[in-house]
Amino acid sequence: MIEQIIILEHIDPVVFFGINNSNIQLLKTLFPRVRIVARGNAIKAIGNAEDIPLFEEKIRELEQFSADRNKLTSEDIIDIVKGKLPNVVKQDNLIIYGINGKPIFARTPNQQKFVDSFYENDMVFGIGPAGSGKTYTAIALAVKALKNKEIKKIILSRPAVEAGEKLGFLPGDMKDKIDPYLQPLYDALEDMIAPAKLKDYIENKTIQIAPLAFMRGRTLSDAVIILDEAQNTSVHQIKMFLTRLGMNAKMIITGDITQIDLPPSQLSGLKHALRVLKGVKGIGHIEFDKADIVRHKLVQRIVEAYEKEDKRVKKLEVPKKLTEN
Repeated sequence: MIEQIIILEHIDPVVFFGINNSNIQLLKTLFPRVRIVARGNAIKAIGNAEDIPLFEEKIRELEQFSADRNKLTSEDIIDIVKGKLPNVVKQDNLIIYGINGKPIFARTPNQQKFVDSFYENDMVFGIGPAGSGKTYTAIALAVKALKNKEIKKIILSRPAVEAGEKLGFLPGDMKDKIDPYLQPLYDALEDMIAPAKLKDYIENKTIQIAPLAFMRGRTLSDAVIILDEAQNTSVHQIKMFLTRLGMNAKMIITGDITQIDLPPSQLSGLKHALRVLKGVKGIGHIEFDKADIVRHKLVQRIVEAYEKEDKRVKKLEVPKKLTEN
C-alpha cells in the first residue's frame, strides 16, 4: 500500500468536492480500491501501487476541467474517469466560463474587436455607453489571463468621484466609503470566480481592487490593470495611471465620455488621453455604441433618447453663440 497527497491549486473546494462532498463520494464509488480523504485543497489517496497513478491522473484531469469550466458535476466526473470528453457545446467568441459553467463571450462585433485588440496591444481603450459590456469584457479577459498563468495578478481601479453625496458624510471607515464606487468590479468578478476562490485571491492580493489614488508610486508588472470609469479622471490622474505600466503587463482603460461627473471647468483625463495618444503604436482604441448595449432593452432606448436631447441642445446653442458674437 502506498500513500499519495494530491494538492489542488487551481480549484474552489466547494465546486470540486461538491455539496456535502458528493463528488468525493462518487470518486470513492468509481475507485473502490483507493481510500480517499479530502481536506482543504488536498486529497490523500491510499491504495495499491497500480491504482494510485491512475487515480492521480484522473484527479488532475478533473482539476483542469473544474478550473476551466467553473463547474464539476457527477456526469462530468463519470465521463472523465471513463476516458470520455464531457459533452460541451461549442461557443463562438468564448472568453471564459463563469460560475456554474456559464459561458462568457463577446456578444457583439465591437466586443470581439475589443477582445482582439487586447491580444494585439499592451494598452487598450474601450469607450462607449452604459451597458455595452466594456468593464465586464475587460474583467473576463483579465480573469482568463490569470487562469492561464500569463500574469500573476489583476489590478482593478476606479476614480472615486463624488456624484451627489460627499464621501465625508458617508458612514464607516475609508474602505466602507470607497467600496460603493468599486462594487461593479466586485459584481463582475463574482460572476466569473467561485466565492471561496475569489476570497482567497483578494486576501492574498492576487486580485487587488483599489481607488485610483492608491496607484501612485507603483510599477505594475506581471498583471492586467484595468481602469474603469476613466472619464472621471483628471489629466494628471490618468497620466499617473498610464505610466504605472510595467513589464509583462497589459492595461485596459474603459469609460463613457457622455457620463462625466467632474466639475464643468475640469477637463476629463480620458478625453485628453484619447487625443494625445491617438496613433501611438501598441495602444488600441475601440468605440462601442448603442448597438453594443447588452443590458435590459430599455437601456438602449434611454441612451437613444439622451442622444437626441444632446443633439437638440447643441442646435439651440449654436445660434445663441452667433448672436453673442
